[in-house]
Amino acid sequence: MQHPQNHQLIFTLIALALPVLSANLCRSFCGTIAINYPFGVDDGCGAPQYRQMLNCTNDLFFIATSGRYKVQSIDYQKKTMVVYDPAMSTCSILQPHHDFVMTDIQSVIIPPTSDTVFALLNCSIDSPVLNHYKNLCFNFSGHSCDELYGACNAFRIFHSLTNSSPPCCFTGYDTVKYMSMNILDCTHYTSVINTDNLKGVGPLDWVYGMKLSYSVPETGCERCTRSGGTCGYDTETAVMMCLCSTSTNATRECATGSIGDLGGGQKFTLWTNFHAFALVMEALISIIIL
Repeated sequence: MQHPQNHQLIFTLIALALPVLSANLCRSFCGTIAINYPFGVDDGCGAPQYRQMLNCTNDLFFIATSGRYKVQSIDYQKKTMVVYDPAMSTCSILQPHHDFVMTDIQSVIIPPTSDTVFALLNCSIDSPVLNHYKNLCFNFSGHSCDELYGACNAFRIFHSLTNSSPPCCFTGYDTVKYMSMNILDCTHYTSVINTDNLKGVGPLDWVYGMKLSYSVPETGCERCTRSGGTCGYDTETAVMMCLCSTSTNATRECATGSIGDLGGGQKFTLWTNFHAFALVMEALISIIIL
């Protein structure tokens, strides 16, 4: 009859053996959100253009110059990502002064979509967007400043302080990209997505956040995934790689690689993993026999 401690040791050894068999360099999920190419949450995974752009700490976050923005969803067919700024004002909460700032490369490869509208609130009459750059403000599905200040509890304070509706401006990402809130002379902002479908819909029913549109680099990734690999890159050279396991990789596809093609360091890693697995299995068999 096996001793109870042997059962516990067997489970422990199996748990140790599994990572050797199934270790994967790249996580494919963060919480409930799938992580597919061109994104990656582990260094060397995905496309190098998106390196360290996402962070997975229980929840998935988009990392920009101005802070961490929680990722609500990623649509890989439409190539869009919806993020939420926890420091942004909304119809139900008024937050302190805040800017939204992306890096130059982010502004090019993953900018907010055209149906993401930024509403600049409580603007001074001297604001540039109400004078020299008033052409930057546009009609947003027939909505007005009065409607925004009147319908939203968070924004009613602006109306009550002056007993009138202070100017606001509905604008696109380029405005906040090139001008800070101090330059714009507006005290707060909010952003709304899917604005093409908001005609006749009140502010209480808007979806607040930012929708980003990304592009997928043409690097032959499909060829890699068909061969059973994961698309990634060399962390030193940023050259595209097909990650086949924790110890091997290839330039284009896993099927073309073999143990004989590996460098000395990769051979050593592969042998180390195999040897560790063999030792674990040998110990497991011995315990079962006993």
